[in-house]
Amino acid sequence: MIDPDGYRPNVGIILLRDDGRVFWARRAFKDGWQFPQGGMRSDETPLEAMYRELHEETGLRPHHVQVLGATPGWLRYRLPPRMVRRNQKPMCIGQKQVWFLLRFVGEESAVRLDATDEPEFDQWRWVDFWYPASHVVAFKRDVYQRALRHLAPIATSYSHATLDDALAVAGQMTESAFAAAEQMAESARAMAEGMADLAERLGLAKAG
Repeated sequence: MIDPDGYRPNVGIILLRDDGRVFWARRAFKDGWQFPQGGMRSDETPLEAMYRELHEETGLRPHHVQVLGATPGWLRYRLPPRMVRRNQKPMCIGQKQVWFLLRFVGEESAVRLDATDEPEFDQWRWVDFWYPASHVVAFKRDVYQRALRHLAPIATSYSHATLDDALAVAGQMTESAFAAAEQMAESARAMAEGMADLAERLGLAKAG
């Protein structure tokens, strides 16, 4: 599916881990690394296409992720002239993309690059949020920078919320630990006093 201007509708996926790092994968049998992405079918919404591409390229299902946000419109990039198939009708000159920011809520064992017969990727890892903006292939860098800039406030606010939750839990655990320690100390003091009282009574009994 190609629009009248020669752009293929496409979705891009930024998969965010709770520590703020993002999913980064190497294209199969190639040196290039990128985010998961793929073309939309004519009968799909961007959200439907995103879930399909997510599974095809990473093996993940909707229950493994939480949608945090998306770019409000299309972000476009043009293909280098050497990649344009000029004998193709209609001719595709580039991609127009909606980018989704997803929180990864599954186990890493759920990631499967061989979910289809023709895997898109053969390696993956977690990288710093801004790392892809300067390490993706050159003709995609502007779109990556724009997508990351737009979604960064959402990722940052989410990471802060996650950190606040973690600190709150840690605070509760610390308070519980202190309370338990105080209770143990009080029990130890009571036991020591009881033993001293018993020793005193035994001493008195022997003396009598």
